[in-house]
Amino acid sequence: MLGVTGPDSVDEVIAMVEAHLPRPHDPWDDLVPAAGVRLTPKHYAYLKISEGCNHHCSFCVIPNLRGTLVSRPIGEIVREAENLKEAGVKELLVISQDTAAYGVDTKYKLDFAGGRPTRTRLLELCKELGRLNLWTRLHYVYPYPSVDDIVPLMAEGLILPYLDVPFQHAHPRVLKAMKRPASAEKNLERIAAWRAVCPDITIRSTFIAGFPGETEEEFEYLLDFLREARLDRVGCFAYSPVEGAQANALPGALPDEVREERRHRFMEVQAEISREKLAEKIGKTLEVIIDEPEDEDGVAVGRTKADAPDIDGVCYVTTDRHLTPGDIVRVRITANEEHDLIGREVVE
Repeated sequence: MLGVTGPDSVDEVIAMVEAHLPRPHDPWDDLVPAAGVRLTPKHYAYLKISEGCNHHCSFCVIPNLRGTLVSRPIGEIVREAENLKEAGVKELLVISQDTAAYGVDTKYKLDFAGGRPTRTRLLELCKELGRLNLWTRLHYVYPYPSVDDIVPLMAEGLILPYLDVPFQHAHPRVLKAMKRPASAEKNLERIAAWRAVCPDITIRSTFIAGFPGETEEEFEYLLDFLREARLDRVGCFAYSPVEGAQANALPGALPDEVREERRHRFMEVQAEISREKLAEKIGKTLEVIIDEPEDEDGVAVGRTKADAPDIDGVCYVTTDRHLTPGDIVRVRITANEEHDLIGREVVE
């Protein structure tokens, strides 16, 4: 007997075996670090928790390309996250095609993570990732009722108070044509409930303007939803046909110029909301993770907890010292632009 380990202690078992019977050198595998090969900067990484999707939205072909939902074992995900932390990662971006459905295909089976019995479910996964003390950010989260259980973890500081929820539209008829779950009324109620539990929560979403058959009245309904929801970060795409998508056969296809004009109007409304919400942060001191070191003028580029890389805004940080990517600093916000913040590092 080589030793005694707990359930799911795969790495420990392998280490015991290799201590007595060294593994032969593999010229290929030995070149790959434990955290894998990544294309992102060293301080943040994407953590994929499942593949495929059980929804058949009419504008999307993902189920045709990648199949139905297949969740990764929770212990495997946690081990990858631990390896990423050891490699210097400070921020985890949890992704999948349908993050909130994690574990549905396994019927939330009991598994092990770090030797602990754990259900294969997003709530338990968030708790496990929260143990790592990293910035953990959730993307592509459908607004299922189960998400309500995740928000208290954000209020506790276990994971970032950030939800990327792809609402796509608000009008009931358009949502039905898109074959999307939920409704605008329920989504507004859910947003209000999330904010009541976690006032600092950032809600990001994406929408489609100019979907086949969308009337001007239905588009105005979407704008009214946007004004009432006052989402923090929003992206909008003019509808574009995807080869093989069911929506291509729907009547009422709109001209390119109409789709683009509606996208532009949508983003104008959101730009004003964004400007107002960012102005509320002036005078506050926020944590910022640095993405780019300071330039010759002493201004570094980073992001607050409310901003994911590449898709959200940035924070321009004036500093009197050298900052490197991955540093997390405190910044007093002094001004804002349409989508970005400006501030100065606070050194105690």
